[in-house]
Amino acid sequence: MRAFLTAVLALAAGAGTVAAAARQQASSARRGDGRVRPRRTARPIRLPETVKVTKDIVYARYGRREVMLDLYQPAEAPTGKRACVVVIHGGGWRSGNKERFARFAVALAAKGFVAPCVGYRLRPEVKVSGCVEDVKAAVRWVRANAAKHTVDPNRIGAFGGSAGAHLAAMLGTSFKEKAIEGEGGNARQSSRVTAVVSMATPADLTRFARYTGADPNAAKRISPASYVDADSARFLLMHARGDRVVPYGQSLLLQKKLQAAKVPVKLITLEGGSHAFWNGTGPAATKALEQAVAFFTKTLMPAKAPPAGKEARP
Repeated sequence: MRAFLTAVLALAAGAGTVAAAARQQASSARRGDGRVRPRRTARPIRLPETVKVTKDIVYARYGRREVMLDLYQPAEAPTGKRACVVVIHGGGWRSGNKERFARFAVALAAKGFVAPCVGYRLRPEVKVSGCVEDVKAAVRWVRANAAKHTVDPNRIGAFGGSAGAHLAAMLGTSFKEKAIEGEGGNARQSSRVTAVVSMATPADLTRFARYTGADPNAAKRISPASYVDADSARFLLMHARGDRVVPYGQSLLLQKKLQAAKVPVKLITLEGGSHAFWNGTGPAATKALEQAVAFFTKTLMPAKAPPAGKEARP
């Protein structure tokens, strides 16, 4: 599988889109109609023949503001309902776009998953709580449109790095908290996911005031560590021990919380790696993707997966 994923990463990165997106600060162009849309990167990502994509699907609206995702899927016709992994980019909640993590969505789709790669509103347009509301709206959109896209609504996971890891972890822990669901639409659906891969996860946002601008009480309300209980998603955590942006102790904290709640969790420690070890096409990025795909295959591909129960409804 490693050779296959390495090839997919190289193919996706070959067009330069991911690298360009990673360098590009999130910026917006305001149209005359008042809608705000992210600027596009110059060149489209290259897809393997086994993957197709539908670009710029609106999944949430706030007045005239539209928030979009790109939906990556296996190209072959489905023979049954597919598992889904929501892919969330990083960027400190204030930069980046959905193209930044497109290659991961491509790799997941190539292995049989439906993989929506989501954009979300960024600071300073919204507070970090607004980012949380958007990704929750994305999961609700997936469930509301599950039949159309042949998705099993009981087999949805989330994948992210850095700020995206925080948002993925919030999906896996905070689905019972109605107050943070937001107004992004499809309110009758659940924002619950049952499997999460989060890389370099900010778990306690009271430690990140310089990034979030949130006071301690507000930071606690948007911290995955605040919501862990026995119904939380299963987690695969990855973190470089020497991370100077998000301390390694943040993943240790989340691991301990999950273990205390008797939730399955595994922490993979990278010795000598950097914060964003998933960037590029080198061994660390390839191994991280390989481990993520294996985890989601194990947790989401079986016919019987933990359902999104009634208690998960917002």
